[in-house]
Amino acid sequence: MKHKILGLAIMTLCLFVSCKSDKKETKADVEDKTTEVEATTKSSTATQTREKPAHFSDNRKLTMRLDSKSGSSATGSVVFKQEDGIVTMIAVFSGLTPGEHAIHIHEKADCSADDGSSSGGHWNPTAEPHGKWGDAKGYHKGDIGNFIADENGHGTITKITDEWCIGCDDTNKNIVGKAIIVHQGADDFTSQPSGAAGARVSCGGIIE
Repeated sequence: MKHKILGLAIMTLCLFVSCKSDKKETKADVEDKTTEVEATTKSSTATQTREKPAHFSDNRKLTMRLDSKSGSSATGSVVFKQEDGIVTMIAVFSGLTPGEHAIHIHEKADCSADDGSSSGGHWNPTAEPHGKWGDAKGYHKGDIGNFIADENGHGTITKITDEWCIGCDDTNKNIVGKAIIVHQGADDFTSQPSGAAGARVSCGGIIE
């Protein structure tokens, strides 16, 4: 009888030690897995931070007005909107003579002169020849192009590009501190340095 009791006690002790060992191993396994998940999460977060574009949260919007110049009655308003590194320009004008008109970005946001000459020449930070936007031979960053004014003198133009930015550190792209100029005539995309578009009939500074 004593042998049976002793045997039973030994078996119980073995089971207890075995279960305790299993619990320790299980706890260790959980700790290892937790550490592994934390390391993976940190690595994933770091990767996402590195891969996030520089312009991710740099969305901006500017609204500006253009005043009449050179004795004209031309006025207008322009909206620049930047989203994810792309700038969209929407411009609306009135008081123009019917027909085709050139529109450019000029180098200074100064429209104080009666003829708009205080805005300087075309904005051309990369020192390219004047030309039509996208021309392989070269074009100014300010060479927006031409638009049509209807019989009532109303005109509109939209431009979308990643070659501009609003207030960024890249001087070859930043349009802030420049001016929008509308001309009396059309840009011929050939004559240097500005396309022989005639008088500056409307001017507005691009200011944040």
